[in-house]
Amino acid sequence: MADLSSIAQAYDNAGAEITAARATANFEQIVNTQGLTGRLIIAEVNKGTGNINETELVALTKALASAGGSCNGNDRNGPDAFTVVGITAFDGSDPCYIALQGTGTLGTSSGDYVSDVTLTITADFALAV
Repeated sequence: MADLSSIAQAYDNAGAEITAARATANFEQIVNTQGLTGRLIIAEVNKGTGNINETELVALTKALASAGGSCNGNDRNGPDAFTVVGITAFDGSDPCYIALQGTGTLGTSSGDYVSDVTLTITADFALAV
């Protein structure tokens, strides 16, 4: 981070001047926080027959983001929606791994999201702020 002690003039949202002394007081503060909060799941993605292809992986990510896993927003008797925060390099072969953020129930049965595709939870972290 740049040295903020030479700030000439800046204002906060309330219109109060932010002086060099005030900016310097916040320089290099250590904060116990992160961009990911709640729960982080790493899931292994496998197709029952053959390898998952790109079209199926795209359909999977869309379904994961939809309540119920059916992409229709209906969460009755289905898995909960998650945010996809990362996918391993995809080369068209099983397995690939996907990082998900959410607090609900991840569907882990074959076909919960895409026909013949199964997710297996390999890591499940409760993240503190």
